[in-house]
Amino acid sequence: MAEEYDLVVLGGGTGGYVAAIRASQLGMKVAVVEKGELGGTCLHRGCIPSKSLLRSAEVYRQTKSAGDFGVTTGNIELDFSRVQDRKTNIINTLHQGVKALMKKGKIDVFQGFGRILGPSIFSPLPGTISIEYENGEENTMLVPKNVLIATGSKPRTLPGLDIDGTYVMSSDEALQMERLPESIIIIGGGVIGIEWASMLADFGVKVTVIEYLDQILPTEDQDIAREVEKQLKRKGISFVKGAKVLAETLRKENGVTIEAAVGDSKQVFSAEKILVSVGRQANTTNIGLENTDIVVENGVIKTSKYFQTKETHIYAIGDVIGGMQLAHVASHEGIIAVEHMSGLNPESLNYDNIPACIYSNPEAASVGLTERQAKEQGYEIKVGKFPFKAIGKALVYGESDGFVKIIMNKANEDILGVHMVGPHVTDMISEAGLAKMLDATPWEIAHSVHPHPTLSEIMGEAALAVEGLQIHG
Repeated sequence: MAEEYDLVVLGGGTGGYVAAIRASQLGMKVAVVEKGELGGTCLHRGCIPSKSLLRSAEVYRQTKSAGDFGVTTGNIELDFSRVQDRKTNIINTLHQGVKALMKKGKIDVFQGFGRILGPSIFSPLPGTISIEYENGEENTMLVPKNVLIATGSKPRTLPGLDIDGTYVMSSDEALQMERLPESIIIIGGGVIGIEWASMLADFGVKVTVIEYLDQILPTEDQDIAREVEKQLKRKGISFVKGAKVLAETLRKENGVTIEAAVGDSKQVFSAEKILVSVGRQANTTNIGLENTDIVVENGVIKTSKYFQTKETHIYAIGDVIGGMQLAHVASHEGIIAVEHMSGLNPESLNYDNIPACIYSNPEAASVGLTERQAKEQGYEIKVGKFPFKAIGKALVYGESDGFVKIIMNKANEDILGVHMVGPHVTDMISEAGLAKMLDATPWEIAHSVHPHPTLSEIMGEAALAVEGLQIHG
């Protein structure tokens, strides 16, 4: 027997379950197929657990500096087992919430491995879903009118640098550590690598970051990357840039030793563990794409602006299509895909308007073009920059390093990009995202009254700084 659905979603991560909820709201009969737990990577192995650990690291760091605020504390100790327990409790709470949302939406959830079949007795089109179960139970067949592929991604590694979970870890294994290492080498200075570097340094781990390019956080504005690196160096983090790790030199004995080519020389690095953080790769294998006409280019599924594949009844979203590998991006892609397959006329997603956040200490956040990108695209620009040191709330808060930078198109005064580094900027970037979506000008941000004393005042000052009219600087 095969059960029929309007939509079957392959993958119950953030993008998949949000799309399923939207489809349910539109009156569709929906099923989600997930081989692991609802919530996917973001909830169980990514966004949520890593931010829980970062929060514990923040509290530990702040407690050690409590004397600066006139608060006397006793002996401060870190109980990493309780840090991990707190992380697990947060995951479990949110997991139960997602399951409740599926029940509320009358969405059927199948826990098994889903694979797309070609034309069969169930359907003349490819898209029937076969679900395999680990316990050997007979496969289930689902026959959907539409399929949404939301199978996500997994950590990428380097050739010859195999993840063993003991000496060499990806972020998946690092999240399960029962104790903190004394030292660690992080290979890769992108967002994930920098968040882990910041967290582990705050926990007291000796951290070395090895980055292949000449800039950490290579997708960020140069000024932001430099400021993040400067502040992380104060924590004792060592950075080696322009370095190619030589995987074949890896040695494991009472820790790890590895070499990297830096310029014309080679350097040797030793630590207790290695964390490989060189990006993620889409989960496109073994899900039945070969049974369809779906096009895969450079390891990711090719789609239209409404996330249709070459098989027009099969859509794909999230990490599996490349682009901005962010949970909030996958969610919005899923909503657009579902509305499109339902016959609505959704707006396509403008990726230039999507904020991106880095939850290290210092935090960083951005939306739109970097200064380099704006110049490379031929814009004549004006730039306003304003420091947190001139913001009263930042001094009260005790974190006054960093700044906000606004890039304006000189021709029409539209905002091209906003870049932030400093306290709580991951919460403040949404104002910039809204301004960008509405084609706001710096003048409009400057004349939107920001309450005093707040960190958000820096947005108004940075907007005024574009024309050199800042008040407090």
